[in-house]
Amino acid sequence: MSEDWNKKATGILKSILTRRNIQYPELATKLNAIGLDETQSSIASKISRGTFSFVFFIQCMKVLNIEEIKID
Repeated sequence: MSEDWNKKATGILKSILTRRNIQYPELATKLNAIGLDETQSSIASKISRGTFSFVFFIQCMKVLNIEEIKID
């Protein structure tokens, strides 16, 4: 059951990155700018596993200037 939720969260994050044309290196730069120690490979690993924390998700939304998300 939790795997479905992980896939949903991963899908939302990937979709936003795709729509904004943001690659992992740029996301890492944006996260570094708010004081996080993330690299392209650490982000890729978290997203490919689909087991990132909700805190990481919120941090990504913040640096991408996403104020609302739609959950179907």
